[in-house]
Amino acid sequence: MPKFAAGVVRFQAEVFPGKKDLFEKLSHGQAPEALFITCSDSRIETSMITQSEPGELFICRNAGNIVPPHTHHTGGMTASIEFAVAALQVPHIVICGHTECGAMKGAMDPQQTDGLPHVKEWLGYCRAAVEIVNELGGDLSEAERMRMLLEQNVILQLQHLRTHPSVAARLAKGDLTLHGWVYDIKSGEVTAYDEPNNRFLPVAEKYASRADPAG
Repeated sequence: MPKFAAGVVRFQAEVFPGKKDLFEKLSHGQAPEALFITCSDSRIETSMITQSEPGELFICRNAGNIVPPHTHHTGGMTASIEFAVAALQVPHIVICGHTECGAMKGAMDPQQTDGLPHVKEWLGYCRAAVEIVNELGGDLSEAERMRMLLEQNVILQLQHLRTHPSVAARLAKGDLTLHGWVYDIKSGEVTAYDEPNNRFLPVAEKYASRADPAG
């Protein structure tokens, strides 16, 4: 039996019974606190990072935690964003990048994706972030350039997010907050974008005050 299938058996026998009341409640609907957009990378475990329970996060994952700018073309990300924001009325959206991201490495060195035409096209949504790094990071080490790209990509995808009509409407109404995060796999550190100061801060510092403006 594959390990993931054995996990289902353990879930049904050991985990589900202890959370039966929660799943009974969830069977009647959902009211997640946030739309959480992150990378498909198998090392990113959203519920572990955020210590969240089922029903608390509406999760969208793709290579590079990318949000394509809004167009009339219907795609999975566009539809999911619209549903979470307009139908579920989530009060928060998080875009979470991470260290050692293969998508960002591919964006930085496009030759790595020469045999992956769909991946190469998808990573075109990161191009502006790459150009910023090339313009501003010429004197940085490769590790520093990659960290800059991770952060600039999150900022870029936040900009793309604002082009979606459902998001723009809720932002204008003032009842939706955007957050940009970068998760460090090795250290467990999560930093959050502080827009007024254009920098990333540790989550504990960023959210120390509930009156803190959106990131």
